[in-house]
Amino acid sequence: MRTPCHIKLPLQAVANANAAPRLLQKPLCPSIFPTLLSTKSFTRLPQVSLSLPLSRSHSSGPIASRLCATRPTPHLGPVHPPPPLNTHQPQTKSRLFPKGSIMSSTEIMLMAPEMMKNSSPDAKVSHFEHIEVEPITLNDHHMHLPQGLSQTEVTREEKWFVGSIDQGTTSSRFLIFDGEGTPVASHQIEFENIYPDSGWHEHDPYELVSSVEQCIEKATESFLDLGYTKDQIKAIGITNQRETTVCWDTTTGEPLYNAVVWPDTRTASIVHELKAKPGADDLLQMCGLPLSTYPSSVKLLWLCRNVEAIKNAYDEGRLSFGTVDSWLIYKLNGGKNSEVHVTDSSNASRTMFMNLHSLQYDEKLLNFFGLDQTKVKLPKIVPSSDPEAYGKLASGALKDIKITGCLGDQSAALVGQCGFSPGQAKNTYGTGCFLLYNVGEKPVISKHGLLATVAYDFGGGRKPIYALEGSIAVAGSGVKFLMNNLGFINHSSKITELAETVSDNGGVVFVTAFSGLFAPYWIDDAKGTLFGITAHTQRGHIARATLEATCYQTKAILDAMEKDSGHKLGGLAVDGGMSNSDLTMQTQADIIGIPVDRPVMRETTALGAAIAAGFAVGIWKHFDELKEINKEDRAIFTPQVDRKKSEKMFKKWEQAVEMSRGWVLDNSDE
Repeated sequence: MRTPCHIKLPLQAVANANAAPRLLQKPLCPSIFPTLLSTKSFTRLPQVSLSLPLSRSHSSGPIASRLCATRPTPHLGPVHPPPPLNTHQPQTKSRLFPKGSIMSSTEIMLMAPEMMKNSSPDAKVSHFEHIEVEPITLNDHHMHLPQGLSQTEVTREEKWFVGSIDQGTTSSRFLIFDGEGTPVASHQIEFENIYPDSGWHEHDPYELVSSVEQCIEKATESFLDLGYTKDQIKAIGITNQRETTVCWDTTTGEPLYNAVVWPDTRTASIVHELKAKPGADDLLQMCGLPLSTYPSSVKLLWLCRNVEAIKNAYDEGRLSFGTVDSWLIYKLNGGKNSEVHVTDSSNASRTMFMNLHSLQYDEKLLNFFGLDQTKVKLPKIVPSSDPEAYGKLASGALKDIKITGCLGDQSAALVGQCGFSPGQAKNTYGTGCFLLYNVGEKPVISKHGLLATVAYDFGGGRKPIYALEGSIAVAGSGVKFLMNNLGFINHSSKITELAETVSDNGGVVFVTAFSGLFAPYWIDDAKGTLFGITAHTQRGHIARATLEATCYQTKAILDAMEKDSGHKLGGLAVDGGMSNSDLTMQTQADIIGIPVDRPVMRETTALGAAIAAGFAVGIWKHFDELKEINKEDRAIFTPQVDRKKSEKMFKKWEQAVEMSRGWVLDNSDE
């Protein structure tokens, strides 16, 4: 038997029938209310009667009870069946939801067993006949709008949004966030990763730009379909893969070679050469980075030596250099027609050209790498949040919208996790894995293999904030390797399912040193190595070992951070694609021995760029205004294994790391 279900609930955020459909597309929880509230005009909200279908049938009593118990909604009040309709009831505004406005399982949680008390035990809910929204008096407790902003009429047209370009190693995305940090529209496009030779990794610079432009068009189309307008997007932020190097002709604005991607190891012989050069030992104190194949400096040096077009452009003084942020900003502004050639300090700190203390290019650093500034145009270093420096979109659906924020991807993730206080840390599990630890207003030069970097610089009289960073070259790319190269799975999301076919790693350890090992080891001559394989080994064991490799390296970084800072972290905030795996996050907690804290909304990198852009245009003015963003319903994974067992597992990993050394033969030694 199927029966209509009537629901009556007090909602604090619906001011009129036009606002209601937007609200019901999102989970009914207090965090979405503030952006729909009025701070001046409304003191009581009208009643709204709605009708919409459910996407599937749900059983009544038992399921409703269980859902209510798992996700309480204290601010919404109890749910009661509506009284019988009669002609003496106050008249309410009514609106039939358009096709496709489906109530999600989160809203289903609001059902109470008593709603169905008059139904037969086997009754199924087929649809909600109507929902009544009761009037409610607003007070200061409900006002969470950013400082200085107010709404005089609660309508769709008066909401504001911030766009965010997220250009990563395997895909580009564009997301549009509302004032509470919730993405309302997005689009993602994967692009080709080019591997011309062993250890080489490239991107097509044109494809980086075109994928971003397509994402902006598609996400904006979805945004407009929701009934919003372009003018409601107040600014755009950019976050990007760091260190990846692009060279273009200053006179034509066109690239001279493929982008050399951050994990590329073709520069190993150059690094070996530079380490023997006088002054090499001074670099770490000046720029915070050790010599390795990782930073942009050695990539540019290789290009100038080995690519004829780039060598000629350098000799003729028409070579422009930039990381991906600079290239995107340059092209999105119209290329040579606008000549906006800038970078922010979080990206510049990954080149080895910028002095970490002055946040400007350092002549001594440039001389060490043999670069003449009259022959190569470097991007101007500006704050991560700036209302003018980054220009505006020159074409497309969001033409003339300003770009006002820019952060390297890992800095953006720290900002998106609201890691604004010294001692806060986050770990992003993307293509690689990157752990940033906020150290405050003065850089800390690591003595234990970590990087010193700029976390963010929001300008406006604020001091720049620095971080210690541990970088792991292979995380999600290890999963891709199992999928694309070995055919273990047909989609990366299936890795957990495969790993759970076995109870442990079966003695297998996988040192995923496809590009050597980064922090805290910095072993350039390591290669990916599998240890402990026997006739017993299954694909599931290797899948587990692949996930565990990232967790072990994260522990090594945390141990180094504890030594550098003198403090042990009490918990670790996480995000990124691999953090979606409960198995991986539980394994991480077991190995590091502290809780792992995962947000529900994991687009923290893109959110960080949006926050930087929002600060530049006054949407937010103080970090305290952001303290509630993305804080609800976070999952906490606590250690579940004995400490001695965890230490034994890590010791076996360390043994495998030592055994993976020396696989790369340096050509200069032949």
